[in-house]
Amino acid sequence: MKLFKEFKEFAIKGNMIDIAIGVIIGGAFNKVVNAIVKEVLMPPLALMTDGTNWENRKFILREAIEVEGAKKIDEIAIGYGKLVEAGIDFVVIAFTVFLVVKVMNSMKNKAEDPKDKTVTTPKNIELMNKTNDLLEQQNKYLKKVLESKS
Repeated sequence: MKLFKEFKEFAIKGNMIDIAIGVIIGGAFNKVVNAIVKEVLMPPLALMTDGTNWENRKFILREAIEVEGAKKIDEIAIGYGKLVEAGIDFVVIAFTVFLVVKVMNSMKNKAEDPKDKTVTTPKNIELMNKTNDLLEQQNKYLKKVLESKS
């Protein structure tokens, strides 16, 4: 029963919904990146490499052996073309995630800056800032008291 209660709290807090939204957006983003790589980036790369279809590129370790029209032994090859495409996918996704995190961090830093009045500062930052101001005032007062006793 405790497990069900914990799961209910987890689902109600929105964590499960956030994860589901992330998975759905990630799947859609993956399709967009695949389309960009295969339809936008790979054709110019193929043009620069004399029409090479990178998806089918491979190092053949052993040719297929056929006896009287039927394959006896399959070809053994290292398919590096798909690895090149996956590498380009990775670079596109990593750069996009970098840009999103950079924008999010700049927005967070702007929101946490107590001197910036264009954005509402979160309450915990305001309280920390007020506490810091009070400590600075207290230190100045104590310094004056100690100097006057000397």
